[in-house]
Amino acid sequence: MMEGRPPLQWSPQLNDPTGCRTAKPRTSGKTMVIDKGLGLHALEDLLETAGAYIDMLKIGFGTSPLYSTSLLEKKIELAKAKHITVYPGGTFLEVAIRQGAVNNFFDMVREVGFNGLEVSDGTIEVSRKLRSELIVRGLDAGLTVITEYGKKCWGSTIELGELIETVNVDTSLGAELVTIEGRESGKGVGIFDDSGACKDAEIEKVLREVPSAGVLLWEAPHKEQQVHLLHLLGTDIHLGNILPGDVISLEALRRGLRSDTLMLGKERKPESVDSLTWEI
Repeated sequence: MMEGRPPLQWSPQLNDPTGCRTAKPRTSGKTMVIDKGLGLHALEDLLETAGAYIDMLKIGFGTSPLYSTSLLEKKIELAKAKHITVYPGGTFLEVAIRQGAVNNFFDMVREVGFNGLEVSDGTIEVSRKLRSELIVRGLDAGLTVITEYGKKCWGSTIELGELIETVNVDTSLGAELVTIEGRESGKGVGIFDDSGACKDAEIEKVLREVPSAGVLLWEAPHKEQQVHLLHLLGTDIHLGNILPGDVISLEALRRGLRSDTLMLGKERKPESVDSLTWEI
């Protein structure tokens, strides 16, 4: 940049044709990224490029203890510096429950610097009482708590009554969001059929019954699912299990900067057609 020149910036109509995106800390349109093994330099590059568009970073499933403690601490520190909620996958807490190591789990979560917690029962059965206790324990530790509804097994479906109760109780206790299970595969589970297509009837049932659609985080790892949900539910929905390499692409979809969602942007006519140059 030349000395004395004002910083360059795109027109708002080009930066965000929808006119809907907000900066962090966002209350709508949050993006959760799943980290399945990023190295430190890869994470640094991701955050430099797309940190402004990531609201949550999940250290996938039970991978947290597979890093050296010092490396894990550095990853968490980098994410928090970008105002990102970073937390271990809910499966790791399920492991801790099954292994009788919940106290150590919470001790380590605090010591390595995580600022978030996911409470789930995707693989094991967790009683309502224990689930509530874990949510409260996380909040008492100063963590942002995100819960998850749904089983990870192939063919699992949404039990509407159970989901509504889960959303109501979890949020009343202080959970910020309730994730609708979609796994990293995005197929044969929750709102997705065996081929990964969205089951709109299931989604519409959920939205009719939940007290607020704004407390739901939809796991949607594939572009086609993201496009469909953005058209169906709006660009300000929360989306999760986004792959690191897809963050910029998803942000472009949210803003109407890709062909798939261009028509979601507000059309603004040019001030003068004469000002346009046409190639013939």
